[in-house]
Amino acid sequence: MKIKIKKLLPIVLLLAGSISVFAADDTATMADVTQVQDNLNIVWTCVAGFLVFFMQAGFAMVEAGFTRAKNVVNIMMKNLMDFSIGTLAFFFVGFGLMFGESNGFCGTTEFFFKGADWTSSSWDFTFLIFQTVFAGTAATIVSGSMAERTKFTSYLIYSVFICAVIYPVFGSWAWGSLHNGGGWLENMGFCDFAGSTVVHSIGGWLALAGAVVLGPRIGKYGPDGKAHAIPGHNIALAALGVFILWFGWFGFNPGSTTLGDGEIGRVAVTTNLAAAMGAIAAMMTAWVITKKPDGSMALNGALAGLVAITAPCYTVNGVAAIIIGLIAGILVVLSVYFIDSVLKVDDPVGAVSVHGVCGLWGTLSCGLFNLDGGLFYGGGFKQLGVQALGAGAAFVWAFGLGLILFFILKKTVGLRVSHSEEIRGLDIEEHGMEAYSGFQIFTNQ
Repeated sequence: MKIKIKKLLPIVLLLAGSISVFAADDTATMADVTQVQDNLNIVWTCVAGFLVFFMQAGFAMVEAGFTRAKNVVNIMMKNLMDFSIGTLAFFFVGFGLMFGESNGFCGTTEFFFKGADWTSSSWDFTFLIFQTVFAGTAATIVSGSMAERTKFTSYLIYSVFICAVIYPVFGSWAWGSLHNGGGWLENMGFCDFAGSTVVHSIGGWLALAGAVVLGPRIGKYGPDGKAHAIPGHNIALAALGVFILWFGWFGFNPGSTTLGDGEIGRVAVTTNLAAAMGAIAAMMTAWVITKKPDGSMALNGALAGLVAITAPCYTVNGVAAIIIGLIAGILVVLSVYFIDSVLKVDDPVGAVSVHGVCGLWGTLSCGLFNLDGGLFYGGGFKQLGVQALGAGAAFVWAFGLGLILFFILKKTVGLRVSHSEEIRGLDIEEHGMEAYSGFQIFTNQ
């Protein structure tokens, strides 16, 4: 085939001109590369934040599935409103306490009070939305442990306090330097990459405080003190919720890199390995104890592995991630039985075991398995000691303030619905509607 030179000449000249421009301006080229990388970081962090927001749907479905049909509307409303109220509380107060120039109680609010350039494309807005969805996650964890007997008004009030004060202040101790300053825990070398303690244990210990002050559901414990199972109404819905949470965790952990590069894949791998092993380990543990592969325990096992790997997902290898998930899967089953039968704390969805206990394990695992400074990698006990200190501080802060907060609510606006309201269900009594219209079944429990 003959090609006319005249037709090729414009293309050759265009390519030659482009090469000469790039060769003549290396500085401009580097600036362009930097701008592309910055934009990629923003896009990835936003996408990850949107995945974490979708976890609200997962939490709502898990909680609804593991509880009774007569309370589903109430559960959906709590998961909707704790995020909505928490968003505003974190925007107006919490963000400043957590990431202000002086972290902690004297933090300066950097958006509402100081103002922001709403015409800019600043990284600050991306950082704000990403941190907001994390605050919402911490708040919604408590919903499950207090399900089926909590006044809706009291729950709304609680949501303000966790997102405005309780979560942000502890977050400033561990993550303050992500924006301004630095907290006392991170200055000591505390490791919690994506929030096993900052998000999950804080939520878990608050859940424990709420369940203790609230008391068990009617019919949960007999006159002899023996625990009675109150089955959830829809395990399929709970399973869908767990899959959504698993999916959202690929934003939760890899998104915490806030970088659009290969680190995303590495963190996703450790996250996935721990979740898979957690599900298997919980299933096997329940199988040994009950002689059946309990579906609810396996579902919680996947969540336990995800919670545990959240702190060390960036700092451990794949084998360590599997071990961390294995121990979390065993631990969550034993913890559920212990809290239910020994402590006699009624936690309908196992939130304390999944988020509090396994969040504690995940935080401690950094001190054991971190490739840089872990005990099993020649780092000695220093990192483990710092991890234990941070986890202990989280328990004292969240559980202590939780007891005070819920006790005040109990003595003022009231924390628990009446006996008759609990029997009929919160959907009818609190919201005047049914989740499954025309199919409601009322029981004496």
